[in-house]
Amino acid sequence: MSHGPLDEDAVESYREAGAVLVEAMNEAREMVEPGRTHLEVAEWTEDFVREQGAGLAFPVNISVDPEASHATPSRDDETEFGEEMVCLDVGVHVDGYIADAAVTVDHTGTPELVEAAEMALEAALDEAGPGVEVGVVGGAIEDVIRGYGYTPVLNLSGHGVQRYDAHTGPTVPNRGVDRSVELEPGQAVAIEPFATDGRGKVGEGTDEEIFEQQGSASVRDRRARQALEEIEAFDDLPFAARWLETDRAEMALRRLKQANAIEGYPVLTEDDDAIVSQAEHTLLVTEDGVEVTTAGIHGFDD
Repeated sequence: MSHGPLDEDAVESYREAGAVLVEAMNEAREMVEPGRTHLEVAEWTEDFVREQGAGLAFPVNISVDPEASHATPSRDDETEFGEEMVCLDVGVHVDGYIADAAVTVDHTGTPELVEAAEMALEAALDEAGPGVEVGVVGGAIEDVIRGYGYTPVLNLSGHGVQRYDAHTGPTVPNRGVDRSVELEPGQAVAIEPFATDGRGKVGEGTDEEIFEQQGSASVRDRRARQALEEIEAFDDLPFAARWLETDRAEMALRRLKQANAIEGYPVLTEDDDAIVSQAEHTLLVTEDGVEVTTAGIHGFDD
């Protein structure tokens, strides 16, 4: 698919989404401390985004220790933070144009693992630009993480973000690839290195709190119909089960999954049960370089 320069309104919306995300992230990360609950941080962050007049591109992800992605608290979750490694991943949109970024907060005494992901992201951004193959960007990520003595999570990758679609092409691997597509002006791309002290592969767990609509469906169950009406307001973007006001929402979601109206996103966990760190920025590929729309959350942004 050929991309041309983004129009000014789209660029401004990407920038506005990034600015809201940065403000939300820098407040939320300070809340990630032992004794505070996952739900408190997620709901504060999501409420803040809405109060700014922006939308959520996906539920706030709070992934702990071996969890890498797709973890968000349930409606009545009372889980508190402990001496853990916490990846905080936030997605914001303005008029459908998305900013996606992540930071890692360490309470394990393993700051080098956090630094490995952050420095890999910095190296990737230094490499990225129009005409640069995504495999080259992935090679920069892998070199930095392995240089720290850790392993990149090989079956997770960065991705494009298009209007009302948080995961599109191009795929940006977290390892070097010999032959791959080139970045093109007009693309919005989220680059997200994951580092681990395990073997570097994640698999699906059983917990599932994030869902996404797949299409319309005819369902007889009244609660399922009510839930589907709520879900249609999310513009085909991922949503959290706890966002639904429908009575007995969990049962309604099961019915909708059975009808193939929605799909779920199981929590992704490192296969060796090893801890995982993450760093992420969203960038716009321009004619002569890249513009990072979420700058201001990582130390190297200064």
